[in-house]
Amino acid sequence: MCLAVPAKIVAIEADTATIDVDGVRRPVNVSLVRDPKVGEYVIVHAGFAIQKWSESDVDEWRKIQEEMHSLE
Repeated sequence: MCLAVPAKIVAIEADTATIDVDGVRRPVNVSLVRDPKVGEYVIVHAGFAIQKWSESDVDEWRKIQEEMHSLE
C-alpha cells in the first residue's frame, strides 16, 4: 500500500516544485495541479503533486497521524 503525504511548496520552476515535508526538501512534478503557488500545500505521491490541500486539511491530517502513532 502506498500513501500520499501533504507537503508545502517552497519554490516552483516550470512544472517542478520544491516541496518541504518536516524539513526534508524534494523536487516534485506539479503538472497535475492547477496553478500551484509557493506557500500552498499539495498531496504528493510517487514524485507527483496530485491535489491541493488547505492548511486546515493538513492540520487535520497531522492530528490523525499523531493519534495513530500513539496507538502503537
